[in-house]
Amino acid sequence: MFFFTVRRIIASVFVLIASSFLVFALCAASFDPLSRYYTQNPRPPEAFFENLRQELGLDDNFFIRYWNWLTGALTGDFGQTVNGTPVAEQLPGRLMVTGRMIVLAILIAVLLAVIVGVVGAVRQYKPSDYATTFLVYLLIALPTFWFAAILKEFVAGGVNDLFGRQVLYTIGEETPGIALYATDSEIFIDRLGHLVLPTISLALLSFAAWSRFQRSAMLDVLGSDYMRLARAKGLTYRRTVVKHGLRNALIPLTTVVALGIGTLFGGAIITEQVFVWHGMGEYLIVNGIGNNDINVVLGWLLISAVFVVVFNLIADVLYAVLDPRIRLA
Repeated sequence: MFFFTVRRIIASVFVLIASSFLVFALCAASFDPLSRYYTQNPRPPEAFFENLRQELGLDDNFFIRYWNWLTGALTGDFGQTVNGTPVAEQLPGRLMVTGRMIVLAILIAVLLAVIVGVVGAVRQYKPSDYATTFLVYLLIALPTFWFAAILKEFVAGGVNDLFGRQVLYTIGEETPGIALYATDSEIFIDRLGHLVLPTISLALLSFAAWSRFQRSAMLDVLGSDYMRLARAKGLTYRRTVVKHGLRNALIPLTTVVALGIGTLFGGAIITEQVFVWHGMGEYLIVNGIGNNDINVVLGWLLISAVFVVVFNLIADVLYAVLDPRIRLA
């Protein structure tokens, strides 16, 4: 197990390096840090552009620029924004805002996908299976922004009216200025109220697709020979499903979840826009592209790549835990 994990870590490092190179190449070809000066009236003299290109290192060879950016990123220096502020100063806070929403959404989506998928397979073609299938396909068909807007306009209002006070919040990741007067526990509860709807929006749309994979994998396992053998040995049906079937049925879901992390990041961008969250999606990608800010976009893409690679590494390790034969592959 140890050597299997080490091999996967080494492979993940090479994947990250290749990803960083592709990210930098795409951004270097798509963004011009000097473009905002071209439309100024009066336009700055050519000497200004030459000095700025030299200051930003734009006259250097592409590989030198990539190396300078990569070594800086490894030490926590992601360069400066077009306004002259360090990108690294903004990253931790924005990452915490988006990270807590994505991580919680993953946990909820995986838990629901396993429960609904297994129950749907065990009770195939029963009323409960038809009901969950209808709900799942309905969620799959809903656009992210539309589903988030429904939660924001109708669910929040209904819950708040039921409790007679504001329990669910629809704007921001926390109440503005609450850190100035509230205790740590009050801030935690306030953030939890702001977190509920965006997390549900991300989790339910992800769970919908994942549950179908879990149901399909569970159906394949239920029809396998070793499951019939376990039943022939006298094991109860529930024990056979939970102890022998579920473990093998989780392997395809692990793959789907690992590959779906990138989709979750894309969904988080839209969700943050609907709920006015000042996270990585709003600040780093939307504003970065709008301001033609290459360092901001590079920071977002690199962090997203790290998340995707890390979750795929976790999936590889889970494969070996769920099926020990994979360690020898």
